[in-house]
Amino acid sequence: MTNLEALEWRYATKKFDAEKIVPEEKVTILKKSFNLTPTSYGLQPAKLVVVKDQQTKEALYEHSAKQQQVLTASHILIFCIETEIDDFFIEENFKRIKEIRETPDDILAPFRDFLLKDFRKKSRLEKEDWATKQVYLAIGNMLTVCAAEKIDACPMEGFNTKKFDEVLQLKNKGLKSKLILPIGYRAEDDIFADFKKVRRPLDDVIVDFNN
Repeated sequence: MTNLEALEWRYATKKFDAEKIVPEEKVTILKKSFNLTPTSYGLQPAKLVVVKDQQTKEALYEHSAKQQQVLTASHILIFCIETEIDDFFIEENFKRIKEIRETPDDILAPFRDFLLKDFRKKSRLEKEDWATKQVYLAIGNMLTVCAAEKIDACPMEGFNTKKFDEVLQLKNKGLKSKLILPIGYRAEDDIFADFKKVRRPLDDVIVDFNN
């Protein structure tokens, strides 16, 4: 499929075939795609929790308005943010850059010092808001990759984040859940799969600026 064909094919899957499991090699592609998602400053303040255990899915189902996708999906991808974005977090990023690219300290120092100073001024709420925006970038990227790989998905905000954090013990990992993405393969009787896409006309959403 071309990119446009893949995007035409995808939809927010309402009913998964619980018997169809996404192969591990496909899940690996999604994991790598998450890691390759662009983020502000390249800091990657997000982590992806992958759930395939049915017992855990059943526990999460109770805290997601009992939406069937959570129960019947092959895997649940939980998009989380780091709760501690501090000097250590930023310094670790620059250590990776130095190790991988062998960039000299005198080149890295100005940008590193700018980020350290800038983030020290931010409140915890401001940092969380910034990190959450990166999670939305990630899920958008993942939806496109899912479509290209012919994996069905349904992005969700409608879940109890505090309860999810408790079930998955995310506080102990320094994480907070923000979005979930059940993935799998659509059920044959999911009528929504055949619905035509409803979008505003292209010339109503695109502004071609010609000075």
